[in-house]
Amino acid sequence: MNSPSFDLGPEPGSLAGSAVQPRQWQVLLLQLLRRRLLQPHPNGHDVLINAGPGAGKTLGALLGFQRLHRDGHLSRFVVFCHRSSIGGQWQASSARLGLRLALWEPEQPQRSADSHGLLITYQSASRHSERLAALLADPGLGAWMAIADEVHHLGLDPDEPEASAWGHAFSRLTATAGLRLGLTGTPFRADNLAFCAARRVQATEGDTTVERIVPDLSVEPQELIAAGDVRPLEFRFQDGCVDHGRRPDDPDGETSPLSAEERESWRARNLRRAIQLGDSSSIAMHLLIRARRKLEEVRQEHPEAGGLVIARDIAHARRITGLLEEEGDRVQLVHSQDPEANDRLQAFQRGEGRWLVSIDMCAEGFDAPRLRVVAYLTTVVTRTRFLQGITRAVRMDGSRAALEPVPRQCSYVFAPADPLLMRYARSWSLSEPYLIRSRSSEQAPESAGSMPSTGLPLQALRDRAGDVIRLGAPQLPDFLRRSA
Repeated sequence: MNSPSFDLGPEPGSLAGSAVQPRQWQVLLLQLLRRRLLQPHPNGHDVLINAGPGAGKTLGALLGFQRLHRDGHLSRFVVFCHRSSIGGQWQASSARLGLRLALWEPEQPQRSADSHGLLITYQSASRHSERLAALLADPGLGAWMAIADEVHHLGLDPDEPEASAWGHAFSRLTATAGLRLGLTGTPFRADNLAFCAARRVQATEGDTTVERIVPDLSVEPQELIAAGDVRPLEFRFQDGCVDHGRRPDDPDGETSPLSAEERESWRARNLRRAIQLGDSSSIAMHLLIRARRKLEEVRQEHPEAGGLVIARDIAHARRITGLLEEEGDRVQLVHSQDPEANDRLQAFQRGEGRWLVSIDMCAEGFDAPRLRVVAYLTTVVTRTRFLQGITRAVRMDGSRAALEPVPRQCSYVFAPADPLLMRYARSWSLSEPYLIRSRSSEQAPESAGSMPSTGLPLQALRDRAGDVIRLGAPQLPDFLRRSA
């Protein structure tokens, strides 16, 4: 059964060679872009789209340009992205629509006359802004659209412009664009800054006035799950008790329950200990063993399925890689200091290797629909990083979509039973508002003893290694539950 969002049919008069049928939310995006370009709007020419991995943000943006180009409203488009490795995915999607997207090279600053668009990294845009400004101001470029991929990277700090150079460079370079389209799956930042192409609306929070980032179109993960566009996630949180200071010469050291710890400083200490790879009874080892077993189970029906381990640092990642290889698994280890990292990522995407072990290279923009199991073994517990990591496993590809009913088969997330991570897991399929507070009213970090209650069962603390706390996928509509 195909997803309902694929049953729309092609738009009358669509370009020859474009076999992509827009999803329902992409049709809304096309209409929004047309109105924003042709009709005056208080928000100017900015459009912000909030949609998670697998929603089709890349194709949606390219379809928007294609339709406006066909109707004579736009001549060119320019894609800005935060990482050069993601550029290949933009070029592949462009080629699928018959669009030619050329990579801009500082050594060859002239625009390719036969291309529809240019691809530029945020770093290049900031470093070579003068050359780009001259290129983009050329009247021969015609009316053009700027697309900012993962636009939340483009922070704007009026007090420290050098600290947010990417955002200020993008704002200057795109001032002449007919449209500025920002794409993000996580429309918030940890540093309380606004970002480009985002509309800010005043709101009240108690007695305080704050600004709220309001996307022009927000596509909830639970909507994509119900439509069959992405996979639901199921969580397996490995619980246990963590010993602090308990040694043969200090038998009175304190023991702290991982999932029930309410003191913030102790919660952080627990997580640092929980991800350590000790003997077979350690929390991290239990987690890895269960994740590996689950991948074996998934591969019985999905033979190409793979797993992702998000590690703390390079030494930690190498240790995990060694453990998996000892079990006979082929592993692709990637990190930012490895010059062959991009080649290894592409090899994993092609199906080479059962596991991908990474520190910081698979958080966003990485597209591998074969990922079905994620093991989260890092001390980074911001909501942004957690969601970016786990949602690598929600993507679908065409071959699997033709085989699986709706709702799709689950992917699985294994993580230590850290209270913050469990709280994020409960709301991963819902978009939360991003509130920007004035610096004078920013809240201090939560003090010890102020950890919010997760409402989770505590019977998982029966033994030293602990059981698994399970959190299911979001509630599905009745007709989908009956068909499952």
